Amino acid sequence: MKVLCRLLMAYVMLAAGSWALAADSIESRPLQFAKGASSATVKGSLKGDKIVDYKLRAKAGQTMSVALKTSNASNYFNVLPPGSKDVAIFIGSTSGNEWTGPLPADGEYTIRVYLMRNAARRHETANYTLTVGITGSAVASPALGAAPASDAKVKGTPYHATGQLPCSLGSAAEGSLQCDFGVIRGKPGNAELHVTPPGGLKRVLTFLGDTVRSDAGSKVKASKSADTWSIEVNDYEHYRIPEAVISGG
Repeated sequence: MKVLCRLLMAYVMLAAGSWALAADSIESRPLQFAKGASSATVKGSLKGDKIVDYKLRAKAGQTMSVALKTSNASNYFNVLPPGSKDVAIFIGSTSGNEWTGPLPADGEYTIRVYLMRNAARRHETANYTLTVGITGSAVASPALGAAPASDAKVKGTPYHATGQLPCSLGSAAEGSLQCDFGVIRGKPGNAELHVTPPGGLKRVLTFLGDTVRSDAGSKVKASKSADTWSIEVNDYEHYRIPEAVISGG
């Protein structure tokens, strides 16, 4: 029993040492835009397990865009929301080195630039150029009209409601996933719905009465049965949206 306890203690100390090493390898840098600019570009380099966290503040409902150009194919970035140390709203190693999406909360965001573990272990180097932009505001399109004064927003967000709804991607069974959403409502029947399927994809759906549209160039099919909308985007994304999400109640 004593031997087991010693082994467990040794494992805990080893794990703690590994965590400390990982934490020491992270360098934090502020990212600032020039006066009047909505984006900034920085150049940097990584070697081995070094990680660079670029920090900037933004507001819920604004749109962030990030692009990474690099000399190393194992060099990626993640985007972490305010208050998060490792949980990301975008993961580059699974979704690529470009991302644009709406932001869920006010606060300080982190763009974490890193080398994949295989490259870090070989002490590889990456020279990169990172471009980050912030556009828009938390205010929904004027076309939505004004939401009833009684429809309060979720604290710290631009949304009147947040939660999850059934969704699927590709040929997966309908409703096999749960997608996070935030909705900004306008006058009855009008709303802007921000949906986040797993994997970093971002989708904005705009409801104007019986019409549903999305980003420019997107193909949208929409139908309504009873109190549920069925939405298909680009023959790939599928969403089931209760009418209560759009109209409240």
